[in-house]
Amino acid sequence: MRTGMIALAAGLLALRFLPALPPGWLLPLLAVVGLMLLPFRSYPLAFFLFGFCWACTSAQWALDDRLAVELDGRTLWLEGRVSGLPEQRDGAMRFQLEQPRSRRAELPQRLRLAWYGGPEVQAGERWRLAVKLKRGHGLVNPQSFDYEAWLLAQRIGATGTVKHGERLGPARGPSAWRDVLRLRLLEVDAFGREGGLAALVLGDDSGLSVADWRLLQDTGTVHLMVISGQHVALMSALVYGLIAGLARLGWWPRRWPWLPWACALAFAAALGYGLLAGFEVPVRRACVMVGMVLLWRLRFRHLGVWLPWLLALNAVLLVEPLASLQAGFWLSFAAVAVLALVFAGRLGPWSWWRSWGRAQWTMAIGLLPALLALGLPVSVSGPLANLIAVPWVGFLVVPLALLGTLLLPLFGLGDGLLWLAGGLLELLFQVLARIAAWLPAWSAPAMPWWVWLLGAIGALLLLLPAGVPMRALGAALLVPMLAPPVDLPPPGRAEVWVLDVGQGLAVLVRTREHALLYDTGPRFGEFDIGERVVAPSLKALAVGRLDLMLISHADADHAGGAVAIGRALSVERVLSGEPESLPADLHAGPCVDGAEWTWDGVRFITWRWREAVSGNPASCVLLVEANGERLLLTGDIDARAERALVDAGHDLRAEWLLAPHHGSRSSSSAVFLKAVRPRVVLISRGAHNAFGHPHPLVLTRFRAFGIDVRDTVDGGALRLELGAHGEISELRGDRRFWREK
Repeated sequence: MRTGMIALAAGLLALRFLPALPPGWLLPLLAVVGLMLLPFRSYPLAFFLFGFCWACTSAQWALDDRLAVELDGRTLWLEGRVSGLPEQRDGAMRFQLEQPRSRRAELPQRLRLAWYGGPEVQAGERWRLAVKLKRGHGLVNPQSFDYEAWLLAQRIGATGTVKHGERLGPARGPSAWRDVLRLRLLEVDAFGREGGLAALVLGDDSGLSVADWRLLQDTGTVHLMVISGQHVALMSALVYGLIAGLARLGWWPRRWPWLPWACALAFAAALGYGLLAGFEVPVRRACVMVGMVLLWRLRFRHLGVWLPWLLALNAVLLVEPLASLQAGFWLSFAAVAVLALVFAGRLGPWSWWRSWGRAQWTMAIGLLPALLALGLPVSVSGPLANLIAVPWVGFLVVPLALLGTLLLPLFGLGDGLLWLAGGLLELLFQVLARIAAWLPAWSAPAMPWWVWLLGAIGALLLLLPAGVPMRALGAALLVPMLAPPVDLPPPGRAEVWVLDVGQGLAVLVRTREHALLYDTGPRFGEFDIGERVVAPSLKALAVGRLDLMLISHADADHAGGAVAIGRALSVERVLSGEPESLPADLHAGPCVDGAEWTWDGVRFITWRWREAVSGNPASCVLLVEANGERLLLTGDIDARAERALVDAGHDLRAEWLLAPHHGSRSSSSAVFLKAVRPRVVLISRGAHNAFGHPHPLVLTRFRAFGIDVRDTVDGGALRLELGAHGEISELRGDRRFWREK
């Protein structure tokens, strides 16, 4: 039985690692093969094929439900009902629309929409909307958040921007009730932590600020502020423990067997909490796991602790095979597996404080390989922070918040309990801030598979009982994972990354011993690409220090991420074409026309049109030359600045040209292209950008000059080794079945 369950789980999990889904005709054939194997008792292979076929079929249904290519970028009138809890963020009302209908086209069953400057939208309302629809498109960078995988896992078939709309029907249904309750919670005076209480009670994290998320990430306590398996399990454990305690004291009715009642009521509590939180995929996963554990406690304890774990794993994946695309799935099951491994076979009772302390450090070691494989930051202070925060939130804040929410109809009592819960939460955040300032999170660079495998074996050895031979070897095996080898360019060459930052620019140029960042990506309100994309990508590439941050000019799409990057990395010097327009704490100096230096055999030259006062023409231009091969980075210079560079007599020849101003019509003049004579032009832009970049006339001009065009929208982050005289590689070329090429 166990072998068959393991094989079924392997087949279901194989979906996560497929570069492309198998053709539709092959899946029924494989299912038939699995049925034919059953009479021969080849159960493991048969179950693997069943799981694989079901997972691929479910994924194909989700892919088929995405927006049609011909509708990408079109504006349509449609009708639908708002689902989930809408959130106000970055100046827009963001919400999901279920089962939208349009007279002109067939639409996906779920849309994710943003309405800038629109009215307040409530859950459960029915709307008629004019929406500019877009196929799901995410940024693709080294170890970055995979937005396209997240959309598919949520079965969201398209995104869109609302242009106009009218409300057709009032709010109704469970979502409407949750929305009303959220608004009531946000009205409570809770020391400014009303958003945190809404997150703990309803699973709505829109009230948490960027600073809050940064703090939670640094301390490894993100799981405390989103309703996860821990919260659902805690609620179930409290009910189970209450009934068990009453039975032990003799206060439970004898005619009712306490164990079945405890398990049933504990599961009912988990389901009730899940429904209050919206019963999203993570909560459903937690409820399944809790149900399996309670069933094991009731009837199947003699079969060991791994049976409910396997049952829960298969149950979650059978219900939603796309759950394996989410990091939370892997972390939750890995966490339970680590605890089962550490505590299931222990000899003799441990004191509660010893068990609690052991759980924290073993979780830190056991989840380390999973966090690194998923490209997530590792909280060095996590064991200490969780030692304090888990009981604080679990036994104080959450019970008070839930009880206060339940008693809100009683004037003053519910508000008082929520006030107390908010005060305790604020106190916790102050403690976490001190811990984070002392030990911030660590982002590991990308590592070879063999280094990760050695580290995973080392972590497993350290988790085994103390008497296991060679257990101490685990610490030595962890060392390469904590300090993986870095592949640096040889002297005389430079590694260049044009990061995929949407409508903006960020280019990394790294030599053997030095690193330069040309522009820092955009920032729009609280959404900072520098913090969310550029800094994590640099750390994934083992860049922890910048010798120079060169900001072409002060526009937000080029300089917006500078402050966040300066906070995340050590920056030696900052230069810009518009230093006076940048934040004062950057201490930026001016870009000097004609400045030249050499790093590790690679030559750098900066140019700036001296007559440019400000704006795009004042962009600092950078020429990089390695082993006779040249790259020209141009910022947002326009045709006038291009003409000035040509007239100044500079040697602009370069094999690689970053398209000025993202390929706008006002740049990339014929005179400039004749002077540069590039073989390839690189364009950094955002999909469906409002400026129409790159302009069709510019693309026609590139083709007329025989220039190859590479685009971050089509290729994701672009990498080339300057000086090797080779070809460019596109990160989107690393195929995933959910990712469009």
